[in-house]
Amino acid sequence: MLELVNTLNSVIWSPALIYLCLGAGLFFSVITRFVQIRHFREMWRLLLSGKSSEQGISSFQALAVSLSGRVGTGNIAGVAAAIGFGGPGAVFWMWVVAFFGAATAYIESTNAQIYKEEHDGLYRGGPAYYIEKAMGQKWYAWIFAIATILACGVLLPTVQSNSIGEAVTMVFGQGHIVDTAFGPLSITKVYTAVGIVLLLGFIIFGGVKRIANFTQVVVPFMALAYIIIACVMIALNIDKLPGIFMMIVNDAFSPMAGIGAAIGWGVKRGVYSNEAGQGTGPHAAAAAEVKHPAQQGLVQAFSVYIDTLFVCSATAFMILITGAYNVHGAGDTFIIQNVAADIAANSPAFTQIAVEGMLPGIGKPFIALALFFFAFTTILAYYFIAENNVAYIKRTFKIPALTFLLKVAIMVATFYGTVKAADIAWGLGDVGVGLMAWLNIIGILVIFFMAKPAIKALKDYERQQREGVEEYSFDPDALGIKNADIWRDKK
Repeated sequence: MLELVNTLNSVIWSPALIYLCLGAGLFFSVITRFVQIRHFREMWRLLLSGKSSEQGISSFQALAVSLSGRVGTGNIAGVAAAIGFGGPGAVFWMWVVAFFGAATAYIESTNAQIYKEEHDGLYRGGPAYYIEKAMGQKWYAWIFAIATILACGVLLPTVQSNSIGEAVTMVFGQGHIVDTAFGPLSITKVYTAVGIVLLLGFIIFGGVKRIANFTQVVVPFMALAYIIIACVMIALNIDKLPGIFMMIVNDAFSPMAGIGAAIGWGVKRGVYSNEAGQGTGPHAAAAAEVKHPAQQGLVQAFSVYIDTLFVCSATAFMILITGAYNVHGAGDTFIIQNVAADIAANSPAFTQIAVEGMLPGIGKPFIALALFFFAFTTILAYYFIAENNVAYIKRTFKIPALTFLLKVAIMVATFYGTVKAADIAWGLGDVGVGLMAWLNIIGILVIFFMAKPAIKALKDYERQQREGVEEYSFDPDALGIKNADIWRDKK
């Protein structure tokens, strides 16, 4: 199974996808005149404004839902893996893909707002919707929807839940081993899996509003607590920070693990973490109640900064300052070995060791708790995304049990991921991320060249800014944007 998954990843995550992610981000940055810099203040203003409605959630709730997808295992275990396989220079390439990816996030999230629909009293949208309406290619939209249901409903939850299981095991140990249908398993992981699945079922059977209400409280609190701990550790070692920063930059261009490893792992884990271009963020963006589509595009662009430039950087600095990492070489060799050889890079162990070394007795349980909330809310976001694509399919085929089957599938995948080894879980997750990234980035590039809806929306929003309007509005007909039915009805 692991060999098959690795073979798939070698095809999906070829250099072509890495260059596509970076190239698309650079292209959209230039086309939008670096919207991620020019409208930074406006992002802050929009983040704190806006209200929910019966049909949609607020901008902040949409940000929290999308951040719950972005701020997850990738920020803790993913950063460790990038360093462990790509060297410290991989962190630099995570920053690069985040900076350029913010422009990609603006494009895809604005598209999602423009082409959203109302189903059963709730806003729905995402790549499948804008691919169908802007590209006019329903077959391609169906491929994306099916791939996303598979990725977010089955493949990606295994990574998040696996990291929770690994982190809890670092705190409490394996416990005794029991024989199950999945093979010999740690009793600690089994109990952890049962607890996660029960809580997950309670929330996802409560609907989208319950997911939004849960994430808007948990995500900001845990992200802030995590960053505070990181800042304390950095402050205690502030004299080392310039050297660490220079090591990251120098290794980015003369990488100890090879240029391909540094860029490849940096981009791979960067896309996994911030999700820009992956096509997951637009689903939450479409659910927001806003006056103008560009507003939610800007808010979603800002979420990439929060994810990578704040949370991922915090993890990287903690690991590198304390030296709690290995860098893998060819085969079973190590370029750098600072911790035990059996410590898996594809796990939260590096981060737990780093915090435990500075704050004895606090590190392991704190990271386990942080990872639980980060990863659990990410699983909720994955369910929300998969459900949106089930709703898209039900527009054509009204299969009553489809949503229920999705809930069962994601609960089974979550249990499986918690109890299984990290390599297979991360491999499955990378397959899911890669499939969605290929389909979505090609889609938004084609849509740009066909209709440029997100660019038209940005120019219209900037025009209204210059005119100092009291209340923003959006008229798709005046901009030559077709099939934006929700906005036409509002007008």
